[in-house]
Amino acid sequence: MASLLHLPADDSVQLLVTHSNIKTFSAEIRFSLQTTVEVVKDKLWKKSGTAMDSMQLKLYDDTGSKVDDLNEDSRPLGFYSPNNGYRLHIVDLDPSSVTSGGWLEDTSLVEKYTISDEAYNKLDSNVRKFKEKMVSQNPTASSKKLPENYMEDLCVNIKVGDRCEVEPGAKRGVIKFVGKAEALGPGFWVGIQYDEPLGKHDGMVKGVRFFQCPPAHGGIVRPDKVKVGEFPERDPFEDEEI
Repeated sequence: MASLLHLPADDSVQLLVTHSNIKTFSAEIRFSLQTTVEVVKDKLWKKSGTAMDSMQLKLYDDTGSKVDDLNEDSRPLGFYSPNNGYRLHIVDLDPSSVTSGGWLEDTSLVEKYTISDEAYNKLDSNVRKFKEKMVSQNPTASSKKLPENYMEDLCVNIKVGDRCEVEPGAKRGVIKFVGKAEALGPGFWVGIQYDEPLGKHDGMVKGVRFFQCPPAHGGIVRPDKVKVGEFPERDPFEDEEI
C-alpha cells in the first residue's frame, strides 16, 4: 500500500470501457491509477447510465484474459495493475436498469407518438401552418435552395478520426462522418461522436445510418461549427479538489 501512495500525480492509464447491456458502447477513457474504484464507478455511471450500486467492474488484459473483479470500492485503480489497452467491462446487475431491454440501441422498441393528418390540421398552430404563412409572406423564400456543394470548402481539413470541438457549447469528440447527407439538406455535414452524452442520437438520423456511436453521443452539424485540433477528452473531476 505504501508504494501506491507514492505514485506520481500524473500516473494514469487508458482503458477501453465496454458494457454488458449496451453492445455498441465502447469508449477509451484515461484514469488516474490513484483514483479509487468508487470514483471510477461514479465517472462511468455518467457515461453509461448504470447506477453505481448496480455496477460491477471486470478488468481484462489486451489478450482478452480476465485479470480481476474490481470489488473493493475503496481500493485505488492501481491496486489491480491495469496497463494501457486493457478493457474495463461494466456489468449492470439491475434487471430493471435503463440500459436493459435494448431500447437505448434499438429505437424501434420505443413507442412513438403519432397523430392523424386530420387532427394535426385542426391544431390552432403547427409547423405546417407556420410554413404556409411564411411562404405567403415571402413567396420567393421557398425557391431559394442551397447549392449541393454548400460548405464543401470547409471540409478540406476535417477528417474522420480527428479530435474536435463543436460550437455552441465547446463540446468535444471525434469526427465520425464527413460528407453529404441528403436526409438533412443540401451541402456538406460533419458527424461527431461526443465524449459525453450531449448528442441526440447514435449516428442514425431520419432512418439513415451515417455512423455508429453510443446512444445520445451522436451529433451532425455544419462544418462551420467544427474546429479540429488537439482537444483531449475532458476529465469531469479535473477541477475538483481531493
